[in-house]
This record gives sequence, structure tokens and C-alpha cells, in this order.
Amino acid sequence: MKSFKTLITAGLTTCSVVIIIPTLLVLPFHSQTDGRLVDQLQKKANQAAIANKNDNLSISVFRTKTQKVEKLPIEEYVLGVVASEMPAKFELEALKAQSLSARTFIIKRLKEGKPLEEGGIVDDTVQFQVFQDRDDLKKRYGAQYEANIAKIERAVKATEGQILTYDGQPITASFFSSSNGYTENSEEYWNNSAPYLKSVPSPWDSVAPDYIATKAVSINDFEQKLNVKINKSDIGKVIARTNSNRVEKVAFGKKTLTGKEIREKLNLRSTDFSWERKGDEIIITTKGYGHGVGMSQYGANELAKQGKTYDDIVKYYYKGVNITKLSKKDYDKLQ
Repeated sequence: MKSFKTLITAGLTTCSVVIIIPTLLVLPFHSQTDGRLVDQLQKKANQAAIANKNDNLSISVFRTKTQKVEKLPIEEYVLGVVASEMPAKFELEALKAQSLSARTFIIKRLKEGKPLEEGGIVDDTVQFQVFQDRDDLKKRYGAQYEANIAKIERAVKATEGQILTYDGQPITASFFSSSNGYTENSEEYWNNSAPYLKSVPSPWDSVAPDYIATKAVSINDFEQKLNVKINKSDIGKVIARTNSNRVEKVAFGKKTLTGKEIREKLNLRSTDFSWERKGDEIIITTKGYGHGVGMSQYGANELAKQGKTYDDIVKYYYKGVNITKLSKKDYDKLQ
């Protein structure tokens, strides 16, 4: 972090004196107090350090832990999303790519202008983008907080004000953890086709932890959650697969379920799955983690290790997009 100056006003009996003290002199005082003043000043300075000096745009986030709406500078919000959605140990260029996706998502959301019933434009969950503030991150990172947050700040700052566009409009910058070797066409998971969300090879994803995973589900839970009946010789048959070899449809007698429905109802890691019956359980094997549409995070990290830059990465996973720098006029329209 760059050094900054702190203003401390000491009230006297008949007048007030403003003393400007460098941070290096203030910090030792922290050990002699409860630290709240210094923490507050540090937090404000950190936020200011990554804020765009040309914009006053704030993001209203409904915080689920407090049930209150919190307003944050957009770049501070992006930092909290990147830190929450991607491991800090990932390559800097992958973190930059994640910053672009996160900022594009919230700009598109602001343009849509659909506030939540609880207040705010987004909440801090996977329903939109996971967001944690610096206090949350201190607890999560522990002794690695300073190093991790500095790295993420670098990624956010390097892409400050940049978003992904297609035909001049912010894209749906979807991302996920790891693929089965290919990303998924958007229309094969969400039924909505986007020209920039098309299947591409992503063979690097196999390095992800638990890339191939198994899960045991009791026969009773399997039938109840899917609302089907199975027997020893018929536990469902895959009758269609997507272009990326994920499960598209499964037939249970006369009933047909989509791979997406099965993934959601059984809480599976992906729609690339297979299963077998063992006694009173169904053993399900999955490959990859996530819906598979858009940017693979582990794929992005592996590409970064190969020397690819963040613009290389995003243009590989989002076809035909441009990186657009928002102007002050753009920000003003979103206020």
C-alpha cells in the first residue's frame, strides 16, 4: 500500500488544533489503545487507494449477516468480490480477469436497475456475487491478510474502470470453478443464447482439486428429491448430452428430467455426472465444478501460468468481446 496521511483533531478548551501525522507515527499508538480509531482510518484509506478519483459511484449491497444495506465504492465492492470468488494464491493475471468479470457483472446489474425487496441492488451471496468486506477477509486470511489483500488490490487497480462489452453493452460475465474439459454453451444450461458464451476447450481444468468427485445418495433421498421411482435394473438413463458432453436429459420411465434439474435437486458439483447403484445407495461421480458457462477460474489460472495476460484470458473464454474503459459520463449515468 502507498503511504497516506491521517488527520487527527485534538480538541482543546477554547480551540482545536489539526495535527498531520504520518502513518508510520500513528501505527505504534495502535498498541496502546483499542485500535478502533486507527482501524477506521486505515479502512477508509484502503478504500480511497483503489477508488476511481473520477467517479462517486457506490454499490448498495444487502449484507445478509447484518440484514442491512451497505454502500461501497464500486472498486471496493469489486475487491471484496474477487477476494471471495477466487483464491488469492491464483496468478495475478487470473485475478485481473476475475476483476473484469466482477465489475462487468455489477455494471450490467446497475444498468438493469432492479433493486431487491430487502434494499440494495445485490446481496452478498451466490445469488449475485459473493462479497466479503475487509473485516470478513481479515478473519478468513489470518496472518496472510496483508499479503493477500495487497495482491488483490493490484489486480483490481490494474483493471480499474474496465468492463467486458459485446456490441457496446456489458456482457453477462458468468464464471465457474472448473469445467469437464470444455465450457458450456449458454443456451444448453440456461436456454438463453449469447454469442460470447460459447463452448471452448479448457483442458487445463483437470488440475482443480476434486476435479473428479463422488457422492453417495440413499435410494430414498434420490427418489424423493427427484420425485421418481427406480428399481434395481432401471435407475435412469441418459438420453441426451450437450455439445460439451454434459448430461442434457435423463429418462426415468416416462418421466424426463434435465441435467440441470438433477444437479440442483441433488446438489451435484456439475452436470457432467454418471451413477451406479450399490446396495441402498446411488453413487454419483461428477467431473468439474460449476455450471460450466463462461470463464473457468482454474482454466484462467493455468493460462496465466503459461504467460497469458488477463485480456488474453477473458477474450478466450468470452468470444468476440471488447475491454471497454468506462468514462466519467458512463459513471454519471449509473448514479
